[in-house]
Amino acid sequence: MSAERQAGLPQSLLLLLGSCLPVLGAVLLAPVLPRMQEHFASTPGATVLVPIALTLPALMIALLAPFAGVIADRLGRKPLLLGAMVLYTLCGVLPLWLDSLEAIVISRAGIGLAEAAIMTCCTTLMGDYYNGARRERLFALQMVATSLSAAIFIAVGGMLGEHGWRVPFALYGVGLLFLPLMAWFLWEPRGQVAATADVAGGAFPWRALTPLYALSFLAGLSLFVVPVQAGYLLNLLHVDAPQQIGMTMGANQLGVLAGALSFRLLSGMPAPRQMLLAFVLAGIGGALMAAADSHALVVVAVLVNGLGIGLMLPTLITWIMSLVGFHQRGRAAGFFTAAIFAGEFVSPLVVLAITGGVNSSLPTALGIIAALQLLVAVACLGLPKRAGQVDVASVTEQPARG
Repeated sequence: MSAERQAGLPQSLLLLLGSCLPVLGAVLLAPVLPRMQEHFASTPGATVLVPIALTLPALMIALLAPFAGVIADRLGRKPLLLGAMVLYTLCGVLPLWLDSLEAIVISRAGIGLAEAAIMTCCTTLMGDYYNGARRERLFALQMVATSLSAAIFIAVGGMLGEHGWRVPFALYGVGLLFLPLMAWFLWEPRGQVAATADVAGGAFPWRALTPLYALSFLAGLSLFVVPVQAGYLLNLLHVDAPQQIGMTMGANQLGVLAGALSFRLLSGMPAPRQMLLAFVLAGIGGALMAAADSHALVVVAVLVNGLGIGLMLPTLITWIMSLVGFHQRGRAAGFFTAAIFAGEFVSPLVVLAITGGVNSSLPTALGIIAALQLLVAVACLGLPKRAGQVDVASVTEQPARG
C-alpha cells in the first residue's frame, strides 16, 4: 500500500460501526430473557445462568480488554481485529443450535473475549489513523454511534424475539459482512519512532493515566444508572406504562447524543474543565431524579444527566490518547475500555448495595451517587491542565500508513 495513504470515510465508518458491535452483546438479549428463562426452566441454576448470559460479555470485556491492548501493541491491530471478528461471529451464532444453557453461557464468554479485542482495536486505530480535530470528531461520533446502536439493537432484538428466543442470535452473523470489508479497507499502521522518550520501550505513563481510568470507571457506572434504574423510579411514581418509560429512556439517549455532539463545541476548553462540566451535569441530573415527584421532572432529570454522560466519554478517550504515542495506544485504549465496562457491570450492584434491595430506597441511592458525581467534578479541577491541552502523540510521532 502507498505510504501516503490516508484514512477517509470508509475507514471512519468501519471503525464507528465496529465500535457498536460490543453494544450488541450487552442489549440484544434483554427483550428475550423471559423466554429463555421459560425454555430452560427445568435446567438447574437457570435463574442465575440466564441473566449471566446477558451480563457475562461486559464482565469479560472489563477483564480482558487490557490484555487485548497489549496484544494490539505487540502483534498488530489489524490481525487481532480480524481474528476477533471471526470469533465474534462464531460464538455469536452458536446459540442458534446449542441446547445446553451451560454451553450458551460459554459461548457468551467467547463473545466477550471477541468484543474486548474489537472495541480496543477500533479505538486504537482511530488514534492511529487520525490526529487533532479529526480524532476528536471521530471519538465524539463513536459515542453518538454506540448510543444510537443501543436503542436500535434493543428494538431489533425485541422484534426478532417475537419469532423465538433464539432468533436474535442470528444478528451476530453481521460479523461475516464486516470481516471482508475490514480486511480490504483497513491497514496496519507502523509507528515511526521519534526522537523522544515515547518509543516502543518507553515507560507507560501510569501516573498521568490512572486518574483518567478512575474517571472512566465512574463514567461507566454513571452511564448505566438511568437505563437500569429509571423504570424502577417511575414505578415508585406510579408510572408503569411501557410507552412512558420508553419516552423517558429516549430523553436520556437524546441528552447523551447532545452531550457527545457538544464535545466538539467545547474543544477549546481544557479537558479538566470539560470533565468538571460533565460530572456537574450528571450530578444535577441525578439529584433531580432523586427529588422528582412527577414523570415530567424525571424526563428533565434524565435529559440533564444524559448531557453530562455524553460529554464524559469522548473527553476522556481524547485526553487519554493525547498522553501516549503509537506503541502505547493499544494498552491505553484497552484499559479505557476495561474501565468503562467494569463501571457498567458494577453500576446496578452499587445501587443494590445502597438500597439493600428495597425499591423505596432508590431515590436515596440516586442522591448518594449524584453527590459523589458532584464531588468528583470538584476533584477534576486538581488534574493537570496541560495534560488536556497537549496532544503528545501528534507532536512526537505519526503512524506510517501503508
